Amino acid sequence: MHPMLRRLDDLAAHLATRPDTVALLGLGSAGADRDRLDDHSDLDFFLVVADGAVSRYVDSTDWLAAPCPVAYSFANERNGRKARYADGIFVEYAVFTVAELARLPFTGARVVWQRPDAPAGLADSGAAPRPATPYDTVEFHLNEALTNLYVGLHRELRGERLTAARFIQSYAVDRVLALLRLTEPSAAHRRDPFDPSRRVEQAYPPEVLPLAAMVPGYRHNAAAARATLDWLAARFPVDPAVGEPVRALLAEAGRVS
Repeated sequence: MHPMLRRLDDLAAHLATRPDTVALLGLGSAGADRDRLDDHSDLDFFLVVADGAVSRYVDSTDWLAAPCPVAYSFANERNGRKARYADGIFVEYAVFTVAELARLPFTGARVVWQRPDAPAGLADSGAAPRPATPYDTVEFHLNEALTNLYVGLHRELRGERLTAARFIQSYAVDRVLALLRLTEPSAAHRRDPFDPSRRVEQAYPPEVLPLAAMVPGYRHNAAAARATLDWLAARFPVDPAVGEPVRALLAEAGRVS
């Protein structure tokens, strides 16, 4: 058994001795998709507790330390913490009541342990993620990407390189991923509904998604913008009213550099 799964089982054995706990759910690679678990995984889980017990389990890590000492932890949200065990296992978890869990969007959970009288279906997918908006279209994502490049290049020319990198190498690339999702929906990978950047390298070969060219780093915003613009123009009709200004900015960036 993988050490992370063993850690969850040991933690479950301890939680079963506490009267105010209801269930322990594994998530991510510790959930239903355990075949993804490797040495680079962290341990994600939900702890379900009785009404009134959430703050006790968020504020204290005595229960978390039952299987192994906790070397580091901090509260990263109202309901959860991140922590690192002394043996190197990194965990991210959140604590909810049964009613709170039912209102959460999540998928791929697995019951590690639950009380015999716990409600049925705790690991079933929670509240559905927000439905796609009317703007989840090729037209929207294409034009968002183009305007991200336009704004980003202006900021690059102003000398605001960090925000330029975010517009060009992050926001615009997010739109590229959305375009691939809409136009190549049969890509053979398990999409993460909450983070579209997960596992894209396994889904799309470099000739389809040239990430090395689109995300070359802080000093290469103009080259990144050119690569993304060329990718968009090769696959979709780019309105010259925005495409030409982006190319003019690329030419100006080339002269400045």
